[in-house]
Amino acid sequence: MSDLHRHQVVLDLLHERPFVTVKELQEIVGVSAATVRRDIEKLHDAGMARKVHGGIAASDGFGPARRSTALPFVENRDIAVEAKKAIARTASTLVRDGSLIIIHGGSTCFHFGCEMAQRNVRVFTNSMPVAAYMSEHGTCQLTVGGGDLHREPGILYDAARGGYTFYASQFFVGALGVSREGLLEQHPLLVRFINDMCGLANEIVVLVDSRKFSMRPPTVTLPLSRISKLVTDDGLSDNDAKMLEDMGVDFMVAPTEEGRAGEGRR
Repeated sequence: MSDLHRHQVVLDLLHERPFVTVKELQEIVGVSAATVRRDIEKLHDAGMARKVHGGIAASDGFGPARRSTALPFVENRDIAVEAKKAIARTASTLVRDGSLIIIHGGSTCFHFGCEMAQRNVRVFTNSMPVAAYMSEHGTCQLTVGGGDLHREPGILYDAARGGYTFYASQFFVGALGVSREGLLEQHPLLVRFINDMCGLANEIVVLVDSRKFSMRPPTVTLPLSRISKLVTDDGLSDNDAKMLEDMGVDFMVAPTEEGRAGEGRR
């Protein structure tokens, strides 16, 4: 398969979904990981797509058919894993031993939950994947919120319930997208849940990988002014970093192995 043919295959895939991993492209076009990464570099340099950790994304973050659609957790968990684990490690340094924290659902928060599983903290979560991991592998104190099981996005939640009787030091939350308007989501249940949890925490800490800055789901869940801190990976573009600075957002950039390797090549 020629370079041009492979590039067209990649672009066709990005019309159907927002992101394709290096591993997926290896299987689809039948070439090595090194060749796939060179193709990604060429498409990125040409402005036809966007290079991100672990693969390639549509230039605006979404393929036309999936512009406002979140991937299922089991798929999203395995995308940009290195970046999400780096974010989780960096975010874990913000947590004081003995504190009560809230961990939201989603894949980046799942990796953060894995980091916190054996810490001396009390965790409140409505996330089934986080609760399952902590139950099997953790030693932290764990409280699981009740309610109906919503398999996508994988949370237990009773929208009619109110009057939570606890107060947390920090609420760690992800998002489907980030813009000047704030954190963006697609699922209306998540919008309501996030607002409920924000009222129970002293600090709101956002965990998002750098791909999320190019994604534009339809609903603003929180303005950036409500965020205490944002943690992302070293794939953050200069433009997105400037946007956060302009909006007065305190943010941390988590180093990844891929990012450090890139620094070494320059």
